[in-house]
Parts: sequence; C-alpha cells; structure tokens
Amino acid sequence: MAFTYKRLDKDDVALLMVDHQAGLLSLVRDFSPDDFKNNVLALADIAKFFGIPTILTTSFEDGPNGPMVPEIKEAFPDAPYFPRPGQINAWDNEDFVNAVKATGKKQLLIAGVVTDVCVAFPTLSAIEEGYDVFVVTDASGTFNSVTRDAAWSRMEAAGAQMMNWFSVAGELHRDWRNDIEGFGGILASHLPHYANLMQSFASQQK
Repeated sequence: MAFTYKRLDKDDVALLMVDHQAGLLSLVRDFSPDDFKNNVLALADIAKFFGIPTILTTSFEDGPNGPMVPEIKEAFPDAPYFPRPGQINAWDNEDFVNAVKATGKKQLLIAGVVTDVCVAFPTLSAIEEGYDVFVVTDASGTFNSVTRDAAWSRMEAAGAQMMNWFSVAGELHRDWRNDIEGFGGILASHLPHYANLMQSFASQQK
C-alpha cells in the first residue's frame, strides 16, 4: 500500500492544550521540570507565530489537579478556555468539542498532561471522528518512559503521528525563505545551541 505523507498545514490545524495543570505537572517524570516547561512554552510560541487557533482545557480544577499553569493562559489570553467539571476525556465535554469543530480545521495538534490519559483519550476520540491528529510528544508528559511509550504505541496504532515541538515548527514553516529572523528567533529562544547558529547568521549579514 502506498504511503501518503500527511504534512502539518498551518492553514488547516488547531492546537489543543489539555490539562497542563499545576497539580498534574508533579506527575511528569519523563522530562525534567525545566525541559518540560521549555518544550510547552516553545509549542505555545510556535502556535502564536503561525496564528494557529488554540483551545485550552483543564480537568477538575477544584480538585487535586489544580489550575492551568499561568504561563499558558498568559500566552493565549483570548483562546477559548474550558475548565471541565469532571470529564476525564476532554472529548466528552460538549463545549470543548464544539469549540474544536468551530475552528473548521481538519488537523489537530494535541499536547497535555498526562500522556496516557489526557492526551491519549481525546486523540483516539478525535481520530474516530475523522481528524488527523499530531501528538506533540515533548510537550506532553507522564509518570515514566514505560507508560509514555505504551501510550505512544496506542495512539500510533490508531493513526496519530508523533512529533516533537521542533519538528512541528519545521513542518509548519516549510521554507526558511518565508521568514528567517522571526522563525529562527523562536528556535534560538528555546534551544540555546540554536542561538549560536542565529548569531553566526547575523554576523554574516553585516
């Protein structure tokens, strides 16, 4: 069977940030706290750079999961925001699903905490409804690598594509000639080593 390369399309994708909550973050052990925060904020900067519609949701904020981390709400002050009263699978919340459908996008980027529940459940549900889902692996976290890898396998078997934030950025941008400084600036701000490349490029332009 011939392979079809389904690329991210900046004009046909929405970002779902699911349950990046203060309490749940303490469960993330497959990334260091600093690395995970950097990855999540890098994804947020990419979404803003490309003008990608973004939807935020949390699970049972009044319980142990806690509120959404403030940096994400600050990054998307005008984004639709759904504090789910109890549904574990975000796709079981009618308001959230209606907001996703209202974007008119056929591709979904999904990141969240924890990978095996808050990411996997809506990913499987969205695929069932015909969406192309791209899971941002390093902006999603869980207890350990065994749990994470099982969740990745489950989602891949259903048709989800696993990507990291850097590959998301590259596939959305497509061509460096579209924007060098702006796009490169995002990479440099989240990848210290990439700052060296941008500094070298800047020096050659003088």
